[in-house]
Amino acid sequence: MADQPEAKKKDQKQPEPSLKEEIEAEMKADLDDQVKTSDVDIDALQKERDDFEDKYLRAAAEISNMNNRFNKERASLLQYDGQKLATAVLPVLDNLERALASSTDDADPLKKGVEMVYTHLEAALKDNKVEAVPAVGKFDPTMHQAVQTVPADDDHPKDTIVQVLQKGYKMKDRVLRPAMVVVAN
Repeated sequence: MADQPEAKKKDQKQPEPSLKEEIEAEMKADLDDQVKTSDVDIDALQKERDDFEDKYLRAAAEISNMNNRFNKERASLLQYDGQKLATAVLPVLDNLERALASSTDDADPLKKGVEMVYTHLEAALKDNKVEAVPAVGKFDPTMHQAVQTVPADDDHPKDTIVQVLQKGYKMKDRVLRPAMVVVAN
């Protein structure tokens, strides 16, 4: 009976390592020997590794910044989508206004047709956030272009708009065309 516990001990011994484990252990031992006997400067390798890591982090940050800039530019383009078309249509709107101002006969069917076209065009621009620049009151050089000055008087104090020669338009917060105005000086 005393033999049985010893037999159990033999059965409980560690199983023999597999071929893979033997090769792995041998490779680790060889690598340790190579590191100990080699002339490799570990500090230089660590510095080089740190430099590569730094370059990688900088490149990743630059890519992230580029993506952010791209997204901002795309959002800006979408926000002002149609600006070129709106700017091209403004002279047509001006011509329609002139045609309406020159006709004196309100019963003229041509005038009614021009009014309808003008109204629809104006509504289409308004639906696309294009609106006339306010041209009443104080002169604002960001929205008005002074093409002429007149002396200030009691009715028109200095730096106020006296007359609008051509309407200005803006799309959202961007001026498409400044209003051409006469300013009291």
